[in-house]
Amino acid sequence: MTLHEYLKVFDKAGLEDFARRCDTTVGQLRQVSYNNRRAGAALAVSIDRESKGSVTCDQLRPDIDWAYLRQSLAA
Repeated sequence: MTLHEYLKVFDKAGLEDFARRCDTTVGQLRQVSYNNRRAGAALAVSIDRESKGSVTCDQLRPDIDWAYLRQSLAA
């Protein structure tokens, strides 16, 4: 699921709550969802966590080697 699709399910209050839990603004989430801005690594992780994996950090930032980071943490 894309971030744009995921955000469509929220009403205004729900969207504001999701943004707060991701430590960002609704405007920033919209910019990322429309591909006008790229999510920073920390925001990508927050969106992955708060969406419970519906929108993954791998989708948001395919340029980051997430598999390597996961292996490093497991070791």
